[in-house]
Amino acid sequence: MSRVVEQCRWIELREALREFAVAAHGTASQQHIKPLHWYIACRLCLEGGFDPDEITPRPPFRITRHSSGAGHQVIEYAPELGGGGEETILGGLRTKQVDVVITKPGIGPVIAISMKGTLKALRNLTNRLEEAGGDCTNLHITYPALVYGYWGVIRANRPGRVPPDAPKSLQSEDGMVRRSDLAIREDGQVQPCVVRYHQALSGLAGRNGIRDDVSKYEAVALTLVNVDEGNFGTVRADYPPQSDPLCFEQFLYTIYTQYDLRFVYQTPDLVSRTYRTGWNESSPALQNWRITEYQPRLYESDREIEGLGSDSCR
Repeated sequence: MSRVVEQCRWIELREALREFAVAAHGTASQQHIKPLHWYIACRLCLEGGFDPDEITPRPPFRITRHSSGAGHQVIEYAPELGGGGEETILGGLRTKQVDVVITKPGIGPVIAISMKGTLKALRNLTNRLEEAGGDCTNLHITYPALVYGYWGVIRANRPGRVPPDAPKSLQSEDGMVRRSDLAIREDGQVQPCVVRYHQALSGLAGRNGIRDDVSKYEAVALTLVNVDEGNFGTVRADYPPQSDPLCFEQFLYTIYTQYDLRFVYQTPDLVSRTYRTGWNESSPALQNWRITEYQPRLYESDREIEGLGSDSCR
């Protein structure tokens, strides 16, 4: 019997984080983290300006030409076009299935994003670091120009009784959250094991060029998901703080910047294939209420693309 692959949906961050924190289908199938894959895929399309056909999982959008002429691309929400699955990338040591990948025809994978979620047993966070460093090295050996991002998401379990909507794996004999599953202390501060994880992840971030250390990611983010009544599924705003390099607010911006530097500004001969699309502002998808969560990439002028493709020195 073939396995059914659920299609990518256009989803808000809070909804995706709620599905992650509840893990209603368990963790073995990875269904609890799939919505986060979809959220990123949709942002890469609408905000990043990447063609949905180049993104895995394929976001549910359709592109058409605006009647005013070439360069004016209209994007609309098409739920039936959403795809599923992960992309298998050839690494220097082994193949690797990556959660979200953008592949440019004739060029190969240009952006990859891995997501790791932790619901319990936070003492095992250090084990994830070895895996993270190995995966990054493996893919950068084969694709040094690949812009690779890592997003760690943690359920911010607090002391007290296990909430009724918590994953079954968090249930205990006495009904209380186990000490090993706590991300937050009695005083509301983050547990030391999470702080150490944050510090170690910081050392894996910040790769700025293809000649830099292959064991570093271009961008790394860490998110703690609130599970308290009233703000369930929201991002804990004070850790990491907005000024921290691992704050999620900076994550995709860093990925876009590194992509542009490598595949657009430094490769003018390929700009017709690598330039990130700006959508026509009248596009139906840009009128959808979901778009208010982030800023879509809008079409400006063909002149900018022409200038980038010029062979003249400036």
